[in-house]
Amino acid sequence: MVTAIVGANWGDEGKGKITDMLGQDSDIIIRFQGGSNAGHTIVNNYGKFALHILPSGVFYDHTTSIIGNGVALNIPDLFKEIKGIVDRGVPMPKILVSDRAQIVMPYHILFDQCEEERLAGRSFGSTKSGIAPFYSDKYAKIGFQVSELFADDETLKAKISQVCAVKNVILKNLYNKPELDEKEILDTLHEYRDIVKPYVCDVSTYLYNALKEGKRILLEGQLGSLKDPDHGIYPMVTSSSTLAAYGAIGAGIPPYEIKRIVTVVKAYSSAVGAGEFVSEIFGDEADELRKRGGDGGEYGATTGRPRRMGWFDAVASRYGCRIQGATEVALTVLDVLGYLDELPICVGYEIDGEVTKEFPTTAMLAKAKPVYEKLPGWKTDIRGIKKYEDLPENCRKYIEFIEKEIGVRISMVSNGPKREDIIYR
Repeated sequence: MVTAIVGANWGDEGKGKITDMLGQDSDIIIRFQGGSNAGHTIVNNYGKFALHILPSGVFYDHTTSIIGNGVALNIPDLFKEIKGIVDRGVPMPKILVSDRAQIVMPYHILFDQCEEERLAGRSFGSTKSGIAPFYSDKYAKIGFQVSELFADDETLKAKISQVCAVKNVILKNLYNKPELDEKEILDTLHEYRDIVKPYVCDVSTYLYNALKEGKRILLEGQLGSLKDPDHGIYPMVTSSSTLAAYGAIGAGIPPYEIKRIVTVVKAYSSAVGAGEFVSEIFGDEADELRKRGGDGGEYGATTGRPRRMGWFDAVASRYGCRIQGATEVALTVLDVLGYLDELPICVGYEIDGEVTKEFPTTAMLAKAKPVYEKLPGWKTDIRGIKKYEDLPENCRKYIEFIEKEIGVRISMVSNGPKREDIIYR
């Protein structure tokens, strides 16, 4: 049985908590795309953690955590994270790294920083983690796969020379930066080889056998539908597919094995980075929601920068669930909204004088104005409530209105940051 946990929105929906929670009944948890450019905040009996590349199921001693082939693998970041959780009392997790995963190199981070500097006010709002240059190299076929770390030095030197021939022209003539040192890159690859060697695995074969044995597998995605390079707010998107469908590719399993797609939807909207955001709010209204939101405020788990805030966008969320193929929805951070007298929900977009409920391409999205419907607030703290029927009536009405708008059953409602703050419907 394979379950995918993915986001319907711009990311930051609370996927880490849901993965951590469902990990209790899982055998294997796999990160299948993205890199350490985004984070999953998790609060459990060990404390509060911001994971960036480790799967969010690493807190259980019965699970195996896998870095899939679709991940942008920053090897120092991975092992810094492992040390960080172990130093705080978490048992050493069982980690496997796909031999087909590709490696984020220091020069990918350099190129990311250089390009953001060059673009200045036209930048993409990158976290400068090297993700776009990494995926560019992967598809240009000049990236380094984990398996290549174990090649002989002559083979590595030949490839390094090929890489530097391309990179140094750009560094010198576009960015006016020093050229790359080939020996330094070889030394880095040797260092990475020694670090990762104990964890390398033919993951697709491992998962093939696990599926035959009936193991329970979780696929964990990064970011959300609206940051997908094909179906999101292109070009202000990430560089790998954020959709559950990619989970099969990024993990190395047949697509028909994914039976359950838990799509995480936030009870309001937030986003990090540039891009169209129709229901965005500003000023004191945004500051108050940002201050109360998330767990300790709405700030990026990787960058710490303030998130852009907005009201619930039913148009974007319905589209996000549809493109994910959601079989059910987990609605998160509902507890945050208890201070509001009324709750605006964006139910349509007005574009050139006409109202649509369909999520458009970016050029049309730039023209869109939100059409709101307002529901009364519940004006009370709902943390600690375990039964759906014990929620205030207006809170239930808000949930049921969202469920009707997005057209997918809300099976879980998160009413707090902790693992146990969940209501099953």
